[in-house]
Amino acid sequence: MAKFSDLTQQKCLPCKGDMPTLTPEQSKELNKQLHLDWQISDDNTSITRAITFKGFTKVVLFVNALSWLAEKEQHHPDVNFGYGYCTITFTTHAINGLSVNDFICAAKVDGLL
Repeated sequence: MAKFSDLTQQKCLPCKGDMPTLTPEQSKELNKQLHLDWQISDDNTSITRAITFKGFTKVVLFVNALSWLAEKEQHHPDVNFGYGYCTITFTTHAINGLSVNDFICAAKVDGLL
C-alpha cells in the first residue's frame, strides 16, 4: 500500500467504471495515511472531512484552491461551505464507491491546509 507521501505524488487515473471499488479493509488502510478528520461512510462509498476556518474569506480562498486541485486531478468532490466551515466529500461516481483516486485527492487536500 502506498505511503502518505506517495499519495500526494500520485495522479488520479481516469475512471470509466472499469476499476474495482476498494474493499472496506483497503479503505481503512488508506485512511490511516490521511488527517484523522477524514471519515469513511458506513457503506464504504465515500470519505468526508469537515474543516473549520476563521471567517468567510479564508473558506472561499480554500474552496478556490480545492477547485483548482480538483480540475488538475479531474476528480471532483462534493463541497458544502459557509461562514467558518467547509465539508468535503470524495467518491468515485463512475463505480459508485471508493477508489484510490479519492484518497489521492484527500491527501492533496490535507496538503493545502
